[in-house]
Amino acid sequence: MICLGIESTAHTLGIGIVEGRKVLANAKSMYRPPEGQGILPRAAADHHAQAFNPVLRQALSDAGVALRDIGLFSFSQGPGIGQCLRVSCTGAKFLSSVRNKPILGINHCHAHLEISRGLLGMEDPLYVYVSGANTQLIVENREKPAAGRFSAPGRRIGNRGAGSQRFLVLGETLDMGLGNLFDVFAREARLARQHGSEVARLASEGRYFELPYTVKGMNFAFAGLLTSAKRSMGERRAEDIACSLLETSFAEICEAAERALCLTGKSGMVVCGGVAQNARFCKMLSEVCKSQGAAFGAADPQFNADNGAMIAYTAICEWGRGKRQKLDALKPNGYWRIDEVE
Repeated sequence: MICLGIESTAHTLGIGIVEGRKVLANAKSMYRPPEGQGILPRAAADHHAQAFNPVLRQALSDAGVALRDIGLFSFSQGPGIGQCLRVSCTGAKFLSSVRNKPILGINHCHAHLEISRGLLGMEDPLYVYVSGANTQLIVENREKPAAGRFSAPGRRIGNRGAGSQRFLVLGETLDMGLGNLFDVFAREARLARQHGSEVARLASEGRYFELPYTVKGMNFAFAGLLTSAKRSMGERRAEDIACSLLETSFAEICEAAERALCLTGKSGMVVCGGVAQNARFCKMLSEVCKSQGAAFGAADPQFNADNGAMIAYTAICEWGRGKRQKLDALKPNGYWRIDEVE
């Protein structure tokens, strides 16, 4: 089966085409906000709508297929920015209706996990999911414990026990996502490119100094770290602040991830999401795995950045597991957590 997947949860419109487990195309176009500003939801959605046809044509051309060859359509149903999510939802539903083919709505976070695990060939790992808005330690609930068990020490998720959860969040950020931490700092510091990649470039030239460090069990927090970094502007070099910001935030997650490895006894760890493209972070996590005798893996950067291929890949996996959905019942869900995926 050939599946077309559409991603539009935030700044990226991506359309990917997958056959079986082989990625045939992964075209995308990224919205770039005005200097000094974050994502403007309406402007981002307008960008995605205008870029939709060109990106679709590019994906079909790269894959060497036509719309008539697509057997399954899929889209990022959530979580994400509401206006942006409506673009992928509307586009996928239109294509599904016109071609009279089935459609599936896919959880964006699940897609990051699924394509990373599949391409790396790692079975049942601990997932370190680090993106703009989400930073979580996740495991798949394969043992199906009795209802009423806790998914993490002292915490339930929603109104259900861990026994009914497909994915368990062992730990997560208590305030902001790791990617947002870097992007906000880049804007506050008025860097040349107001993006996490520019913070990483600066960090490579800096020297570490101590900043607030917050880990609570397997949860972590970054707001105080950001505030302290901002207060250091003008007193310390931007390179040193960037270095300390990255090293401290990465160390927080590494400590929590090591604790999660010890708790679960997992034999492997997969890092995924946009921040997984950072080489320094991957090196730190790999050292954690080495000390615990666990395997470490990170997919190719193109699959850690937001992309349509991961949506299509996950849709094929879910279709094979028997998932079916009615077109009329599908609508965006901007608050769809990974531990709500069934």
